[in-house]
Amino acid sequence: MTPHVLIVGRLSPEAANVRGPAFGVGQAYVHAIARAGGIPLVLAPVPALLDRLPALLERVDAVVLHGGGDVDPARYGATASTEQLYGIVPDHDEVELAVVRAALRRDLPMLAICRGMQVLDVALGGTLVQHLGTEEHWFRTHEVDVVAGSRLAKALGAERAAACHSVHHQAVERLGEGLVVVGTAGDGVTEAVEVDGARWAVGVQWHPEDTAGEDAQQQSLFDELVRQAETAPG
Repeated sequence: MTPHVLIVGRLSPEAANVRGPAFGVGQAYVHAIARAGGIPLVLAPVPALLDRLPALLERVDAVVLHGGGDVDPARYGATASTEQLYGIVPDHDEVELAVVRAALRRDLPMLAICRGMQVLDVALGGTLVQHLGTEEHWFRTHEVDVVAGSRLAKALGAERAAACHSVHHQAVERLGEGLVVVGTAGDGVTEAVEVDGARWAVGVQWHPEDTAGEDAQQQSLFDELVRQAETAPG
């Protein structure tokens, strides 16, 4: 059966061709999942629906966490320490944190991208660097060294991701429980993690969807996510 891949969407007040405020999802994620052979489904970030989340996750085979704005520092027990915070949306935080925790309980394959990796960290009790103070990861393409034998290395087919497009000013600080660093940029910033003991739960700080249409190595992350969903027990 073709795997169904859940993407947590976004509030999108500036969306065109709809009446009033809208919900949305980046098309690049959708196309990357479709190329991999999955069927992408979008979950609107509505906290009132969270009581039905367990039933929903029984009907999907994998989860992708979207990039986006910053996680509210209060979610990891901190206060704002910089004026550089942007794009904090309480509904996004509440829904995505709940989705991560519920998906991990079900051991669903998960690919957490950029903000998504940060949400994964926070959901497991980690903290974030609120502002890196460097432009080296803001609309930059760079290499990432990958730990041999990791799930990420197996998906990429290499111990180096050659052309990773980063758009982030925050990063993982303290690792959440069960997270292992499996990818690092040249300046030492954590660029990839995975959940120890999970079947396949990988977070990447860069945006593989940006170049996956032309770069087979970046597309391989979505391919492996869908493959894991296809081979799920039961």
